[in-house]
Amino acid sequence: MEQYLPDIYQKSIYTVDYSKLLARGIKCILFDLDNTIVPPFNNEISQKAKDLITGLKQKGFKIILFTNSPQIRLKRFKNSLGVDGVSSACKPFTRKLRKLLNDYGFSENEVAIIGDQLMTDIKVGNKVGITTILVNPVSEKDFILTKIHRFSERRKMKKLRDHDLFWQGRYYD
Repeated sequence: MEQYLPDIYQKSIYTVDYSKLLARGIKCILFDLDNTIVPPFNNEISQKAKDLITGLKQKGFKIILFTNSPQIRLKRFKNSLGVDGVSSACKPFTRKLRKLLNDYGFSENEVAIIGDQLMTDIKVGNKVGITTILVNPVSEKDFILTKIHRFSERRKMKKLRDHDLFWQGRYYD
């Protein structure tokens, strides 16, 4: 059950206290793409998201999009934001995340992942031992596989709530 428990839970990518992450020694932030930064099926990134990413880069963070989406979808956002990215990440499997850490030379305690799903984003981060940050989805729409994950996610959230470990809507950092 602990593999689904995020270290930090915030309303959105805009409410995360990035200064606290810097103070904790985080140097690299991995962002999930769909329903974390942009709604699924949307091909444009908002100016607000662009400004956030630009500001984070100016603070010294390495920003990497880490998504299960294919390269063709990732490329547009990666280019628009001027960041690196990993497509078809196969979250919650850890192979591509471990390779990323190795390729960039980051240790686990220097990296955080921000995403909207317990079943993929939080689970992969916890399996590898990086800081995990759950945010609410930006849209109620989901890809078909994500809809399946959401069903399982609701069951996991109930178990976490039953053990008084996690309550949806009770944010913490």
